[in-house]
Amino acid sequence: MKVTKVKALERIANKIRIDIVEEVNQAKSGHLGGSLSCTDILTVLYFNEMNISPDKPKDLLRDRFVLSKGHASTALYATLAERGYFPKEDLLKFRKFESYLQGHPDMNKVPGVDITTGSLGQGLSIANGMAIASKMNKAGYRVYCLIGDGELQEGQIWEAMMTSSKYKLDNLCVIIDCNKLQLTGETEKVKELNYESIEDRFNSFGFNTITIDGNNIDSVMSAFSVAERTKGLPTAIIARTVKGKGVSFMENKVEWHGKAMNDEEYKKAIEELKTKERSLEDE
Repeated sequence: MKVTKVKALERIANKIRIDIVEEVNQAKSGHLGGSLSCTDILTVLYFNEMNISPDKPKDLLRDRFVLSKGHASTALYATLAERGYFPKEDLLKFRKFESYLQGHPDMNKVPGVDITTGSLGQGLSIANGMAIASKMNKAGYRVYCLIGDGELQEGQIWEAMMTSSKYKLDNLCVIIDCNKLQLTGETEKVKELNYESIEDRFNSFGFNTITIDGNNIDSVMSAFSVAERTKGLPTAIIARTVKGKGVSFMENKVEWHGKAMNDEEYKKAIEELKTKERSLEDE
């Protein structure tokens, strides 16, 4: 199933945001801000871009996805459930005792999860290995890796970038979720990471680099199209996003990195997203 219309993808993204809020609300814990910021990226990947099928979650020729920022698991789970990998009602078991939907994704428990993640900085190294294996086996699948901008402070990321470039992994696409905030504050103040410096650094490491509005479905689709056509270089998409996107009182607020809602905040968030849902249906 490939969804090609922008409005249809926007509707799906809004549904996923509703489910993210529901997951965190019932668990009374989770990472809302960075999950909401990357929702549009995941929506395009799973409903438009990647060669995948929930009926064959272990197909050897499927495209792979690595959620390097594993704490954004609620976004991945909601996307997988919307795509049909497991029942949506299971989302309400997020972080419950004995639930397979843990705080970080587990490839041995969650259908559709290609790799277990959680320790920041390791995702690109894993994605490199997947991309190299695809080339060695002439399998033809592509690999997508989503990294947080704060996560770029991990040194292993930069070592892995050299490997991506050295082996000319043009079947690898790295997406940086640049929402400009991390646990303790603004990424630009913590380690002087801003849009321009991130783009310059990826360019200097030999990547084909694209900077986009990561919360604009059309822009995300176009960037992935360019990445697919690029030969001889890995691609890095610098996605400018808004932390907490879709819920007004969470947007660009660092405190919503890993904070649960009270009852009043939950009602307000759901009301906003439901209103957005109705407006999208009317278009």
